[in-house]
Amino acid sequence: MTDLLDALQWPAMAVTLVAAWQVGSLSRRRRTWGFWCFVLSNVLWVVWGWHDRAWALIGLQLGLFALNLRGVLKNDQAPAQQQPG
Repeated sequence: MTDLLDALQWPAMAVTLVAAWQVGSLSRRRRTWGFWCFVLSNVLWVVWGWHDRAWALIGLQLGLFALNLRGVLKNDQAPAQQQPG
């Protein structure tokens, strides 16, 4: 079990990179998938951090989750861009 938890950092890293790529998309659908990938990466990093006693990493992941959630909420509430003229 310890080997599995040690190896968890690699899929966590891969999911984080996929999430970052997706949230940079112009497509709302891809950005939504990116958000959920970030949530999954946060969970994976917290599990790995708990196992490795990386408390700062756990705190970082909780903070990043909160910032991502804030971004999604603000994005949903943003007014439509106004056309000039």
